[in-house]
Amino acid sequence: MQNRHYAVLEAPSTLGLRSEGVDRLPEVLLEQGLAERLSARHAGCIKPDSRSSQRDLETNVLNGKDIASYSYKLADAMGALLDAGDFPVVLGGDCSIVLGSALALKRRGRYGLLFVDGQADFFQPEAEPYGEAASMDLALVTGHGPTLLTHFDGDSPLIRPMDAVAFGYRDHEDQAQFGSQPLPSELRAFDLPAIQRLGVGRAAEEAVRHLSRGDLDGFWIHVDADCLDDAVMPAVDFRLAGGLSPDHLETVLKTALDSGKAVGIEVTIYNPALDPDGRAGKLLTDLLVSALSGDTARA
Repeated sequence: MQNRHYAVLEAPSTLGLRSEGVDRLPEVLLEQGLAERLSARHAGCIKPDSRSSQRDLETNVLNGKDIASYSYKLADAMGALLDAGDFPVVLGGDCSIVLGSALALKRRGRYGLLFVDGQADFFQPEAEPYGEAASMDLALVTGHGPTLLTHFDGDSPLIRPMDAVAFGYRDHEDQAQFGSQPLPSELRAFDLPAIQRLGVGRAAEEAVRHLSRGDLDGFWIHVDADCLDDAVMPAVDFRLAGGLSPDHLETVLKTALDSGKAVGIEVTIYNPALDPDGRAGKLLTDLLVSALSGDTARA
């Protein structure tokens, strides 16, 4: 492990989804000994204050106002960790927690985003069938969407599109079926077919090189559990065939961490309610420990 001081922050928000269950992600990973195995301190739990369970009129997004409020709350908590010199390990929750993480970073400089996800998450509210922000979070964090969820502290975007990398998505058919807006040309994109053509090692190196530029102060790592192959990570609400193998995801994370430019990581979407034997949760915990600490004892 490099000289990183890990701090685990629980962010069990389900505001970006209709369903619940992913709020137990932190509980399960901590039960698997994630904090102890990383020699990490526990930095608390940030829970949403409310959940409307309806699209609000201002944003046309499910729980839109609640997500905006929660993002400020999470940003304040994460900012304290960054200021203390910690490397935050934020355990979601759904993908919309990236707004709070990115806001904390935006307040401190210009940062990039390594967005490792099985979906591109670039829907606009009118195209997302249920208004779920978990299908829009990359769009929102790069300034594409309603003002309440793209302008924080009076400014937008939280992450410039040219400073983001979408890595591992494979939801092209879903995007086409429901009419998702395309990723902007300046946002670097490595979909699963591109990664398979290049090889995961080369793709990860190119992605991390883009985010290690001198004009960036560092970058944040977002990992959605559904980036993993459905055969080993079925415990997600929206399943798609295929995905990255655990070894491939570990390669991506180690490449990012070895750059010395990553400043923290968040993990989202794993749903313990869909993992009755606990196998997927154990795999995810072991993978994270191996990538973050170099502990290779992964079954």
